[in-house]
Amino acid sequence: MELQSISRSAFTGYLYLSVSYQLCKLKNHYKFGLENNLVGVRSFHNQLKSAMKHSSKSICASNFSSSNVHEDLYLPPSTARVMYSVAPAMGHNQESHPESHLRVPAIINALEKMELTSKYRGSEVFELQNFRPASVDDIANVHARAYVSGLEKAMDQASQEGIIFIDGSGPTYATSTTFQESLIAAGAGISLIDSVVAASRIDNNPPVGFALIRPPGHHAIPKGPMGFCVFGNIAIAARHAQRAHGLKRVFIIDFDVHHGNGTNDTFYDDPDIFFLSTHQDGSYPGTGKIDEVGHGRGEGTTLNLPLPGGSGDATMRSVFEEVIVPCAQRFKPDIILVSAGYDAHVLDPLANLQFTTGTYYMLASNIKQLAKELCGGRCIFFLEGGYNLQSLSYSVADSFRAFLGEPSSASQFDDPAILYEEPLAKVKQAIQRVKSIHSI
Repeated sequence: MELQSISRSAFTGYLYLSVSYQLCKLKNHYKFGLENNLVGVRSFHNQLKSAMKHSSKSICASNFSSSNVHEDLYLPPSTARVMYSVAPAMGHNQESHPESHLRVPAIINALEKMELTSKYRGSEVFELQNFRPASVDDIANVHARAYVSGLEKAMDQASQEGIIFIDGSGPTYATSTTFQESLIAAGAGISLIDSVVAASRIDNNPPVGFALIRPPGHHAIPKGPMGFCVFGNIAIAARHAQRAHGLKRVFIIDFDVHHGNGTNDTFYDDPDIFFLSTHQDGSYPGTGKIDEVGHGRGEGTTLNLPLPGGSGDATMRSVFEEVIVPCAQRFKPDIILVSAGYDAHVLDPLANLQFTTGTYYMLASNIKQLAKELCGGRCIFFLEGGYNLQSLSYSVADSFRAFLGEPSSASQFDDPAILYEEPLAKVKQAIQRVKSIHSI
């Protein structure tokens, strides 16, 4: 399949998303201002300019496969509790697009402000640097080679036009650096897999990994891009965990507000990868119905739980206890991977759930404990959505606090006054139905 670029005239859905993104400005009830936060973002941007140019050149010259990288290159300090990689894709940007190059720098700035980096925490918090980009072979473990080569060729067009649109349903754009920076993002996830696995073989309490990367990946289907996503970062990492490390059984939790249709489709007939998604019912892309459970040998290893609009913290606590835990216990995974989308936050402009910073703390803490009980602590989070910069950055920072075993700081950010009653009766019905379908 050849990659088809889409003209601006076909870009009709973009106006709605752009306007929606601006609505987040009406929802800013924060303890510190967005302008102050963006000072750090701009500084981060400037520091990355020369590094980004170097990375782009080095990728083009690379012929390696990351599957052959020795694990000891990625071994973290024995005292590390959190390990993260950063791939902000500063050149992959479209003005006023919600999936912008400000997202990862905003997170890094928040981590600095809240003293959650190695500068303040020493070896407890470890940034994995100098990791290798994914190879084309790595990407082709999930995506059609025709798509991968087509995207690489499309970079010439992007260089001439500045921006091209490679999928109209999201919409997903590309710039001249998108191919290279997408390889870097996927490589950041692969390298965290290598590092966490290496640590788990010498310590039964390895650090939790977090790939702070973009473009996001869970909408990207095997044949192409979709919904802001270019390559399926978590799917690529799952295949790497299986093939490079012999971790046969992979449990993927996706709590992004939108259904991870790309991950769903990639593993729909695979009995060794369990994909569990919670998402807002009726939201983009309209997939992830409760009766979509897998196919063939993979029947039963896909679980989709659409949640009614307005679902929030109480909902997710019930879902975790009644659905996620028993599914994971029955599946007996070798590793847990998480598509961590922060767009279910009540302040996010692109959906209508009521997660709070405290909800994400709870999920991070509970998933970490689940991994410790079931698979030797092997657990890596992958950034997906989240388009309000401050709710995104605060929630990721509170996830770091959960990984460190520290109390949540959600009370400094969350405003209970903006929440409304959750539709718990509908939630209970949905939970009971999915438990019946999957014999939980």
